[in-house]
Amino acid sequence: MDLHAETQSILSFLGALASDQGEGLRVSSPIDGARIGCVLPDDAASAARKAEQAEPAFRAWRSVPPPRRGELVRLFGEVVRAQKEPLGRLVSIETGKILQEGLGEVQEVIDICDFALGLSRQLHGLTIASERPGHRMMETWHPLGPVAVITAFNFPIAVWAWNAALALVCGDSVLWKPSERTPLTALAIQALFERACSGHGEAPAHLNQLVLGGVEPARALLDAPQIRLVSATGSTRMGQAVAAQAARRFQRTILELGGNNAAIVAPSADLDLAQRAILFAAVGTAGQRCTTLRRLIVHRDLFAPLLERLRGLFQRVTVGNPLASDTLVGPLIGASAYDSMQQALARARTDAHWIAGGERVLESEHPQAFYVRPALLAMRAQTDIVLEETFAPILYAMPYDTLEEAIALHNATRYGLSSAIFTNDLREAELFLSASGSDCGIANVNIGTSGAEIGGAFGGEKDTGGGRESGSDAWKAYMRRATNTINHSSQLPLAQGIRFDLA
Repeated sequence: MDLHAETQSILSFLGALASDQGEGLRVSSPIDGARIGCVLPDDAASAARKAEQAEPAFRAWRSVPPPRRGELVRLFGEVVRAQKEPLGRLVSIETGKILQEGLGEVQEVIDICDFALGLSRQLHGLTIASERPGHRMMETWHPLGPVAVITAFNFPIAVWAWNAALALVCGDSVLWKPSERTPLTALAIQALFERACSGHGEAPAHLNQLVLGGVEPARALLDAPQIRLVSATGSTRMGQAVAAQAARRFQRTILELGGNNAAIVAPSADLDLAQRAILFAAVGTAGQRCTTLRRLIVHRDLFAPLLERLRGLFQRVTVGNPLASDTLVGPLIGASAYDSMQQALARARTDAHWIAGGERVLESEHPQAFYVRPALLAMRAQTDIVLEETFAPILYAMPYDTLEEAIALHNATRYGLSSAIFTNDLREAELFLSASGSDCGIANVNIGTSGAEIGGAFGGEKDTGGGRESGSDAWKAYMRRATNTINHSSQLPLAQGIRFDLA
């Protein structure tokens, strides 16, 4: 299989312009480690110049009526829908996720466009009762300004779409800094977006711009005075740096950072349902989702039988070429991810009853790629390594005796993204969802921790960052709020009954 030729063919078919001369930023596929293309990265000066171009684009776009802004997003969604197959395949080639997940990511782009189209007619404010006679109070929402979106390798287009679709209907322009590991899918999406703009008639130039490269152009965007909001997805360490730099200019931030997600399996759980959900949540995307299930907290009566079931499933899951129809687990993104996984397993070994999996496979066939069998560990306790996030398919399992103990174990990590409980006891489910239960931004009952729908706001608490993207009222982050008071009387009463009369 010539992935380089296939990648270039897909890019050409989609109308994306990518350098393939061996100069600039080299792009490799984790499927075999070979080069699939090159892109010319931005430096600080070009990133700053694009931020300057985003300002007049914003000023023109903010005056377009929101339903017409929604029409552009609709057109873009239709263009993406027509190219779902090649786009999904490109996502799989560049990230290593299986083709079903690549296609699912493209579907997320389509879905958020549908959501944003409806939202374009629902940017509602409130009417507020005034204490003063002859007065009316209301709340209005206005476009915020140019928005910078920094995305990670594991969801190279969906997370951009969560942000961009909402920002565009809210009247903002967008600068997108994709991961330096996955710039080719970004180029493809940009080409399709420009195609949609050409059919709209009112979309200004530079409405959505790509900023390619690593840390240097990202820092330049944060320094750009035009940028009003930074939405960044990545590690907690990265988020801390972004937040510190953004705070100097009071930029708004949406931070989608690390996760160390857990699921509780209660005595009444449906184990057939639970094991299927646990398997996908733990090994999907080769454990490289921020919502990946990393900790399993099982009632002591179920601990041994459930882990035996899972051990068998982990051994049976097909690891291999993500473009093959029977593969369920593709490769890790690269050597550093493999090294981190092996270091975590070495640290956990002394506190584990047993370890299944974790070994490298297919090394002789693909010496430059890093395929691993997902690892399952029966732990004696929730140790320091268990409480850390390792971006790889490792599932640590611990027993519990009482639900209160399970919730305490669950909440002990410094992250707060996604969580789940498997139970058929209504009281247990309601306690887990209550203020005394899960401390995460996402809390599920009888489904896994990953696979969030676009209709709900996505994000978490604590070291996960605290931002929200995608559905619900996440749109408010991309707009500025104004409180308006209108006096339609001939009097001028002051609030709080204050009297301020000249003698």
